[in-house]
Amino acid sequence: MIPISTDTPIRRTPWVNYGIIALNVIIFVVPLLAERASGPNNTISQWVELGVLDGYNPKLYQFITYQFLHASWGHIVGNMLFLWIFGNPVNAKMGNGPYLFFYLAGGIFAAVGYGFFTDGSMVGASGAIAAVTTAYLALFPRSHITILYWYFIIGTFELPSMIMIIFKMIVWDNILAPSLLSDPMTKVAFGAHLAGYAFGFTAAAGMLALRFLPRDQFDIVALWRRRLQRHYASTVMGDPNAEARLRYGRVARPIMVDGVTVRPLPEPGMDQIADLRMRIAEALSHNDRDTAAELYEKLLEVDSRQVLGRQQQLDVANQLCTLNKLPQAAAAYEKYLSNYAGSPEADAVRLLLGIIYARDLQQYEVAEGHLRESLQRLSDDRRRDQAKHWLEVATRALGRPEPGPENPPPV
Repeated sequence: MIPISTDTPIRRTPWVNYGIIALNVIIFVVPLLAERASGPNNTISQWVELGVLDGYNPKLYQFITYQFLHASWGHIVGNMLFLWIFGNPVNAKMGNGPYLFFYLAGGIFAAVGYGFFTDGSMVGASGAIAAVTTAYLALFPRSHITILYWYFIIGTFELPSMIMIIFKMIVWDNILAPSLLSDPMTKVAFGAHLAGYAFGFTAAAGMLALRFLPRDQFDIVALWRRRLQRHYASTVMGDPNAEARLRYGRVARPIMVDGVTVRPLPEPGMDQIADLRMRIAEALSHNDRDTAAELYEKLLEVDSRQVLGRQQQLDVANQLCTLNKLPQAAAAYEKYLSNYAGSPEADAVRLLLGIIYARDLQQYEVAEGHLRESLQRLSDDRRRDQAKHWLEVATRALGRPEPGPENPPPV
């Protein structure tokens, strides 16, 4: 069984990861071709041998060069497969410069970890890739990995990334592989793997916690914080008066009936609301906007006062508009303007909302208000022309045409 892909969307091209893979392949193939042409003692092969990390007398440069050398076709194919699957989304999330630094640092840390267990020489990108793998786990813990299997038949199945990676780290690298690959001719640097795993997870989680990386509600730090919040809330809810303080803040009063503390009833639908909001965010993170819009409508059925985060609210409103659910879209845009009036997109939303009210919903008085405010705020000539046109449509429908060449104001 081997992993072949993940469901993590890649929103920008991971150029550095492509370059690392290409460099590994070139450095492996070129000496083979030179050996065929000139024999095993050619200059290229001799230069490559200098890049091996010498456990007895290591040179500083070898902590970098060893990461790009491989011992066999199986060695490089396995490493590059894992690097392709997990490195591309990590590179896309981190950006090219930080990812390159992270990758090389993971390989260096893996080499140091390997040195604690043995003094032997080492080659291979496994340590750096181990760091990339656990960085993926920290950044995308709720993602899924597609596994290819073959045993009489060939097929695929999906597995949560957390299960697959933890199995690889704990069960395979610590229990199964050391016993199965005990042949002294089969040299696998398990110490480097473990050091790389530790570095990758710690560094990625640290960058998330310090906000050196863009955050979302599904990374490992967010999941951990929600777990702590749930634990804290469940502890607090054991005391009815503490529960009241949690709900109402400093205005809360002790809840007593005939000298006995009475626990207030929980607000209906709170768990359902939290679940729907989380599912909406997850759908949007996978660009499944139809599902997000459907879940948003269910959320409003539970509590019509609910408002999503700024970008989520705008994405859902746009999707409702795309689906031609114009009354629902208008209501979603209204919520956006009420809660995020100072956002960069607010003026464009206000213009679009005025057009929807005038063109589609025939609510001309509401349209007039939005369009007049748009004219005061907009500086782009094209958008101002749109606002003027639909304002004229709205005012004509209301029986009071806008002053213009055909309708001059009274003297």
